[in-house]
Amino acid sequence: MVAPLRTVIVKRPEEAFCSLSGHSASTEWQDLAWTRPPDVDLASREHSRFVSVLNAAGARTVCLPADSRTGLDSLYAHDPVLITDAGAVILQTGKPDRRGEGPAMADALKAWGVPIFGTIDGEATAEAGDMVWLDSHTLIVGRGFRTNSAGVQRLADLLRPLGVAVVAVPLPYWNGPEDVLHLMSFISLLDADLAVVYRRLLPVTLYELLQERKIDLVDVPAEEFMTLGCNVLAVAPRHLISVAGNPVTLARLREAGCTVSEFEGREICIPGAGGPTCLTRPLLRA
Repeated sequence: MVAPLRTVIVKRPEEAFCSLSGHSASTEWQDLAWTRPPDVDLASREHSRFVSVLNAAGARTVCLPADSRTGLDSLYAHDPVLITDAGAVILQTGKPDRRGEGPAMADALKAWGVPIFGTIDGEATAEAGDMVWLDSHTLIVGRGFRTNSAGVQRLADLLRPLGVAVVAVPLPYWNGPEDVLHLMSFISLLDADLAVVYRRLLPVTLYELLQERKIDLVDVPAEEFMTLGCNVLAVAPRHLISVAGNPVTLARLREAGCTVSEFEGREICIPGAGGPTCLTRPLLRA
């Protein structure tokens, strides 16, 4: 999750927000638990700036097309797929209104020549926002409202032949099943031995594993948790992209030896509670 980012999937607001000009515009943002409807023009400008930051860091961006099976949340391209060395695992989101994103992502990946390694379906649900690669053989998976026990087990079965161990950690109730709490809401890896965290939400078992691995922690203060202080994208070890507006976290990251590029996310991040990791599906790191 921290190796130099070479190719990354994004979805532009122009394609993700198609429904805002249709009949469902008045309710979709509420149904998806956004705090308000985004301004499409401002969102497009913010996203263009975000993509330029990715490109400046050496990442090639590929854009998902518009798809009638998806809605506003498809802006957050991270969640419907997990990328492994053997190909993509298409996920079934725990959020019912996002169920079309997995099939839409599968079609796009096939068109780009990316192999599909497996699929989460049936009673199993899983969202990639609940998944953190601690190393190439260890996938931490948050068991919560978005990723259920069947999803964790299916992932473990799929990844075992690849030599990958799935380590499940329990997520808290927090604000309940309608909230957007993922494992990556309170932890982002910045380097092999560094992570940014909101420590109060860390499962004890995960904290102990981080300590065992000698991974240092940069703490996000309570007042910057809701403004996505934990949602930080590593484009290379300690070379980061974050949402503007979290000065304490930013200072602490720089004190830890990180270089940080910021972008405005008032339309594409804050209303939908998704930061730079959510906006991106890394396809190739090397």
